[in-house]
Amino acid sequence: MTALRETTEVVDPVPGADAPHLPQQPDLIQLLTPEGERVEHPDYSVDLSEDELRDLYRDLALVRRWDVEATALQRQGELGIWASLLGQEAAQVGAGRALRDGDMAFPTYREHGVAWTRGVDPLHVMGLFRGVDNGGWDPVATGFNLYTIVIGAQCLHATGYAMGVQRDGAESAVLAFLGDGATSQGEVNEAMIFAASFAAPVVFFCQNNQYAISVPLERQSRVPLYQRAAGFGFPGVRVDGNDVLAVLAVTRAALQAAREGQGPTFIEAFTYRMGAHTTSDDPTRYRLASELEEWKLRDPIARLKAYLSRSGLADQAFFDSVDADGDELAARIRSGTLELADPPGTSMFDHVYAEQTPELAAQRAEFEAYHASFEGGVER
Repeated sequence: MTALRETTEVVDPVPGADAPHLPQQPDLIQLLTPEGERVEHPDYSVDLSEDELRDLYRDLALVRRWDVEATALQRQGELGIWASLLGQEAAQVGAGRALRDGDMAFPTYREHGVAWTRGVDPLHVMGLFRGVDNGGWDPVATGFNLYTIVIGAQCLHATGYAMGVQRDGAESAVLAFLGDGATSQGEVNEAMIFAASFAAPVVFFCQNNQYAISVPLERQSRVPLYQRAAGFGFPGVRVDGNDVLAVLAVTRAALQAAREGQGPTFIEAFTYRMGAHTTSDDPTRYRLASELEEWKLRDPIARLKAYLSRSGLADQAFFDSVDADGDELAARIRSGTLELADPPGTSMFDHVYAEQTPELAAQRAEFEAYHASFEGGVER
């Protein structure tokens, strides 16, 4: 028994895995410091008008307000679950605003900020988390695919779509979103192999928020994630994911390279999930409060606000107007969510195939007959 205990003892596979996170990392592309100071980078830049800069702030602030309201609605029992993006707004808005008309984005289940930039109505996303539909937006019209719950599966979808775009001769690109935990999935690695082999016009955008649910990054990879791209034969780059300007510049460049036939790029947006993984998670069980406080000093919204204020590009009246817009948005999301009607039970049969098959018709009839045997029947 002693020998058995010795051979089955759990050993930390990564030396120093319990060491505290170090937000200051090398090879980090940055155009806006945490203090809101503008800096230059030799390879990446953005030339934005004053209106465009203010619009980026508005995007960040309204997306956060949406997120806060959705979290509150879930806590009040109005949503089944919610995946917060708190702290990741700059990564999502910057990447989303880098897309052009004709480009396509493949999200996970947390890309509410990207959905916002693609013109998706927040209520269409809320319907998914309320359980009344599978996502109410049109992927073709918005250039934004439906949410994908299976970790990493969207990367294969994105690569396949990109290979189709390539064969069609279209001058467009594809943006595949994933988290740091998804880089451990086989499907993600298979997608990158296909993308590299066929020089597919796809950009893999990894939001490294430091935790795969409760598993810290250092237990998943011995090297920075962006360096993995070299093993597949395409470029990898790490950007400050809390710097919306840097994210915009880097993602624009990667998408343009894809459109020009240079193949895929892997972007690691180094950020931090300030909230829980989802509303069913308790992050206090696996991370320190001091770590969260340290990352709050790198808040993406406060950073851009400081830059706009210091540069004289926005005054208090502007920030007040954004807050008022946020109040209006939150009210619309709340009332609209509460008004979302439950679908009839038979709706599950409506869109399985383009045309109903005899087998499906029989299943529907059986379903209706079963529910009709109860008092009140079933809503058709």
